[in-house]
Amino acid sequence: MKTSINRKRIVSCVLVAATAAGTFACGSVQPEAEKEPESTEEAATTETQTTDYHFKMTYDGIATGDVSSGVSVHDPSIVKDGDTYYIFGSHMSAAKCDDLMSWESIADGYTTSNPVYGQIYDVREEAFAYAGDKTSLIQTDDKATHVWAPDVIYNKATGLYYMYYCTSSTWNASNLCYGISETIEGPYEWQGALIYSGFDKETIKGTNVLDYVDEEYALKHYVRNNGYNVDEYPNAIDPSVFYDEDGRMWMVYGSWSGGIYLLELDPETGLVIHPEADPDNNVDAYYGKRLLGGGHKSIEGPYILYDEKDGYYYLFVSYGVLTSAGGYQVRVFRSETVDGDYVDMNGAYPTIKDDHQLFGLKLTGNYKLPSLNKAYMATGHNSALIDDDGKMYLVYHTRFNDGGEGHSPRVHQMIVNEEGWPCELPYQTQGETVSESGYEQSEIVGRYFVTNQGTDISSEIANPVILYLNADGTVVGRESEGTWEAKDGTYYMNITIDGEEYKGVFCQMKDEAGTDVMTFSAVGSNKSVWGVSYGQ
Repeated sequence: MKTSINRKRIVSCVLVAATAAGTFACGSVQPEAEKEPESTEEAATTETQTTDYHFKMTYDGIATGDVSSGVSVHDPSIVKDGDTYYIFGSHMSAAKCDDLMSWESIADGYTTSNPVYGQIYDVREEAFAYAGDKTSLIQTDDKATHVWAPDVIYNKATGLYYMYYCTSSTWNASNLCYGISETIEGPYEWQGALIYSGFDKETIKGTNVLDYVDEEYALKHYVRNNGYNVDEYPNAIDPSVFYDEDGRMWMVYGSWSGGIYLLELDPETGLVIHPEADPDNNVDAYYGKRLLGGGHKSIEGPYILYDEKDGYYYLFVSYGVLTSAGGYQVRVFRSETVDGDYVDMNGAYPTIKDDHQLFGLKLTGNYKLPSLNKAYMATGHNSALIDDDGKMYLVYHTRFNDGGEGHSPRVHQMIVNEEGWPCELPYQTQGETVSESGYEQSEIVGRYFVTNQGTDISSEIANPVILYLNADGTVVGRESEGTWEAKDGTYYMNITIDGEEYKGVFCQMKDEAGTDVMTFSAVGSNKSVWGVSYGQ
């Protein structure tokens, strides 16, 4: 039903709904004719209409696109070789492409014919001596092979490709290993084991732990009640290897259990450089430095990316459970030094005693946007890349709200805001380039579908609400109010929604169906808000 309301009253009262979505806006908006509900059900959910704004949620006239990438690579870790992008994932899978979208499988599954990983079966007794197989010292529960979460790096010192990965038998009994290859596509020849977890006072004898710490220390700290001390020490999985600004090589790793740990590597050998113990700074002589987490809370899949342009090391992690309804998501922290402290937008990080949900900028979780024929669910276990042209990308796998657990890799561009925090663009990349000089007001103002990722860890989907970005600098929603501004001559923007301030970027791009859209992505209070406009 239409109501006649004074425009000033609309700006002051209707602005209350944008908060749930957290948007910014700017531009003059023409009145939109109200559509009649097409069914009784639609009538029951139709939002309030005003003379100047139309807040009914409908995707009428918006084409949908295929959300499949053509391959299934779990825990995708990206690396670029020449003009080709590669992702390596759990379950001995890998794929490649030249556009970050059209992936082609090059390996998949636990077979001796696997062209990338298959060599591991030639040395099965060594490679799976501790964990990851039914014949291991600590056997797999399901009697199957478990090779998870690889990461590949080109070693500048040796001229070889190094793959770091884990073999795992239980939720905490794991072994970090590595292999080498002359070519990025392998096969990678197993070289040895690096770090062990999940042992007790007997199985510790099948590890290398006592080569670096004495037995009394190990049994007092690493073993508790004749079981592994999972609250304080890491599960040895999810390795990621990178170079720092000085050319030193590091490995970050860990999942749940004692949190995320960092160790330096010797590039000449690929082996771990074990540090001197420094308990006051959370440095263990065997496992390295604890950066985040502990207390067996959900934090895993660490990935560190150094951005020389902004001078920050960005530490990405995943929270939640990896199933479709598990609330899986990506968070990011940053530091000016490689070994921390890594902090969030509040200058804090989760310790072993903290509720980790309160820490870390949440970049992506469960969400629905126009043009997606399914909601994205459990977007997580990411890697990241700064390309040759300086563009920054976030790579992760996503599940969908289709009742199954199928998953697919996705690549989204991230653009760093004025305060040095990455803002993820709403849609998978299709070669978009942000305008360095900014955008005309006429390109920005209008009606936006806006999602707020929030900070929760749950199965809830961040569905969009309608917000208007007006030329007078106001933000108008059904129940929210706010203001926004664009910084002249740049793509930067600020927005305040119901008292919460976000700083981000505008970028014109294509949605999943290939339709041109104006988008914004902004962050504040450890939340991400995305807006998509079809020029309506």
